[in-house]
Amino acid sequence: MSTIAEKFAKLGVENAPGQEGLRKNGTLDLRGEKCPGVPVDFSHGDVDAFPPLPGSFEAFEKGYHVGGKQAYTEYRGKKSIREDLAEKLAAFTGAPIDPEKEIILTPGTQGALFLAMGAMVSAGDKVAIVEPDYFANRKLVEFFDGELVPVSMDYYGKEGCAGLDMESLEQAFRSGARLFLFSNPNNPTGVIYSREEIVKIAELAKQYGAALLVDELYSRQIFDGKTYTHLRAQKETPDNLITIIGPSKTESLSGFRLGAAFGTAEIITRMEKLQAIVSLRCAGYCQSVFSVWFDEPEGFMEQRVKEHQAIRDELVEVFTAVPGVKVRPSDGGSYLFVTMPKLDVNIGEFVKIVRELAGVTVTPGTEFGPEYTDSFRINFSQDHRAAVDAAKRLLTVMERYRAEERWEDA
Repeated sequence: MSTIAEKFAKLGVENAPGQEGLRKNGTLDLRGEKCPGVPVDFSHGDVDAFPPLPGSFEAFEKGYHVGGKQAYTEYRGKKSIREDLAEKLAAFTGAPIDPEKEIILTPGTQGALFLAMGAMVSAGDKVAIVEPDYFANRKLVEFFDGELVPVSMDYYGKEGCAGLDMESLEQAFRSGARLFLFSNPNNPTGVIYSREEIVKIAELAKQYGAALLVDELYSRQIFDGKTYTHLRAQKETPDNLITIIGPSKTESLSGFRLGAAFGTAEIITRMEKLQAIVSLRCAGYCQSVFSVWFDEPEGFMEQRVKEHQAIRDELVEVFTAVPGVKVRPSDGGSYLFVTMPKLDVNIGEFVKIVRELAGVTVTPGTEFGPEYTDSFRINFSQDHRAAVDAAKRLLTVMERYRAEERWEDA
């Protein structure tokens, strides 16, 4: 079991979204001279480029004017809001949700993830996670003194699936893993799991008595007309299943800190008890903003997805035009996970250099798995032109640090 010091030593925030920021107001060329360029922080989405849902401020204001009854809701969220949201989320995910027992409103999906892990993981429990996957997953397993069981994913492999190693997942369950945690679309690669993969995950979890925790934060932003499969709607599901989702990303409501978790009633009850001593509730006034979620103006979501797909497409062209650079176009969400050629500096140094010289902030691949030393993640929910220009500046800096032997091979 970890000591307190050891626990918190693993919870670094240096590369967390928005933490580093930009050190300069412009960019520098390779001679150290000032040159034009808009600083871009690819560690998170830009809500100025993609503003929050229409009516979100008015909904917040309405909640504010309700006063105390809105400020101090039930710990799992105001009943009328849970009822409305349970109906919307049931329709979206394809399976019913009991608003009394099976849903809790949380301070963002990050809050939902923490509460779910706290409700499902005890010291010594084996927890299967995907590599690569959301950087907080690994940290939460370690924080709750669980034992990590990595499951590999060949996201450059066969198209039309995420590439999860099902034999590795089954072996994780055989070895005693009683929880499998994964994001769909995957963060950082943006791949989505095929129906066959989702069905197999559900079958294996059921067979081995394991619980599933599915992060579907980006499940409304799917590209190229691809089919998204919700695990909770499958014919066979495990006894313990929690799905988390929220309007922070595609809908740009991150500033309101809104999330929801739904699934097995016993786990939701545990999450409520934990929330009662962590944050009491999802912020009362902000809960009102849930009313605009899934109630957008006609065509709003379609246009937002279209605009993000256009940015994705051009960025993929920019990256793959450079020898030695590799990236799989994301199926959904706002992320690209870029593989670079061998550099003369390590990934941590490169991230600092590119921020200093190019005014570009990216997240190192090692945040998503220790083996991703030649990768970085970007969130392309940005101003289109600024994002493309920033990517080109990043690549210019990268060329300066390309290892000589790889340069000759290219």
